[in-house]
Amino acid sequence: MAVRHRLIKTAPETVWNVLADGNRYAEWVVGTASSRPVDGQWPALNAAIEYQVRLGPVCLTNRTVVRNCEKGALLELEAHAGVLGTARIAIELRPWGEHCLVIVDEHPLQGAGGVLHNVGAEALIQIRHRAMLARLAKCCEQDADGERRQATAPAAPGTPEASCGPGAAHA
Repeated sequence: MAVRHRLIKTAPETVWNVLADGNRYAEWVVGTASSRPVDGQWPALNAAIEYQVRLGPVCLTNRTVVRNCEKGALLELEAHAGVLGTARIAIELRPWGEHCLVIVDEHPLQGAGGVLHNVGAEALIQIRHRAMLARLAKCCEQDADGERRQATAPAAPGTPEASCGPGAAHA
């Protein structure tokens, strides 16, 4: 089983918001060119996304289905990869101080991926997870930075918020 973790320097809620957006999987899942929800309300139980994987001129469309979801804490997925079979991918979020510890656990379930699974395949999955978690961290930390900037941005002149700061005249 390929298990990898990463401390993401933002709140678990921010990480969950990225995971809960089926349109954003291509931003952080390595090898994915695009993604979109196709069944149900992602990430509800049995909801699905389709994603494209491009290998040179070849474009494959695959599907991932939610098998278990504990909002804000756990997302377990079954990824269908055509002739390679299926894999179970569990993404667990743990509060870690003011940050989020993300633990990814992936292993093959059915098909050629399970039959051909070996130490070499495990090493490749570990490399993929390292890159995937780095991309997820970047997405989440950029989202958090954007939220902080938005929360601390001064209000535009003439807006009600602009006149409520220290030293503002009150009627």
